[in-house]
Amino acid sequence: MAFIDNYDLENLRNEAERLIFEEISKQIEAFPAGEICTCNECIIDIAAIALNGVKPFYRHSLLGTLYALEALNIDAEYAESIRVAVTQAIEKVKNNPAHI
Repeated sequence: MAFIDNYDLENLRNEAERLIFEEISKQIEAFPAGEICTCNECIIDIAAIALNGVKPFYRHSLLGTLYALEALNIDAEYAESIRVAVTQAIEKVKNNPAHI
């Protein structure tokens, strides 16, 4: 049995993922149809690049979830870092799609 199999990690979440995907959705909608590829591979590439550019925000419990959501709602600097990371990731994937 592997070490990780001894622990319940189901509730371990990076709240940055949710915020990144929300921001990707907002920004993608702003592009004219067909200007940026929205295939699964490109969206995952955008998310991975953006997530690597922001500070992770992990939580593992209901209390942690409430704390994380409240902290993220009031942290304008973190929200801006999410916006910038997604903008840069979209531009990078738009100019260099992996599936040419």
